[in-house]
Amino acid sequence: MDITLVQGDITEQRADALVNAANSSLLGGGGVDGAIHRRGGPEILEECRRLRASTYGAGLPTGQAVATTAGRLPARWVIHTVGPVHSASEDRSHLLASCYRESLRVADTLGAALVAFPAISTGVYRWPIDDAARIALDAVLQATTRVAEVRFVLFDARAYAAFESLL
Repeated sequence: MDITLVQGDITEQRADALVNAANSSLLGGGGVDGAIHRRGGPEILEECRRLRASTYGAGLPTGQAVATTAGRLPARWVIHTVGPVHSASEDRSHLLASCYRESLRVADTLGAALVAFPAISTGVYRWPIDDAARIALDAVLQATTRVAEVRFVLFDARAYAAFESLL
């Protein structure tokens, strides 16, 4: 599997699947989640509502992943995953790693060859970018997957530098 880094907006990436750093409600929010829902249009929200009404009545659990249409985004699917909120007193790194592994597992079931990830949990969930980059890259490199390329789409130069220093 190839790993590439891009600084930019994940909603502009042409990929088979874009990973959404979603909140557990699956109904949109801020940051990456809000941007994906806004740019992707109402089709994504409709599918998320159906998932809430059927499989995920209590919301998507942290570390899990589920796919929907990509709506108007330049991708076939959005893979929604809920990252953990960073805690200084509790090690939640296994949940963050699970977001990447589960997203790749879902990508495999879809037949996705190119998957674009944001830096999950590094926004409002306050995960330190250097640690998040280490966990993300370790999880992806250790994953058993048929995905040919993982693209990390990093919002700013600091996030890009953190991932680049580890690659």
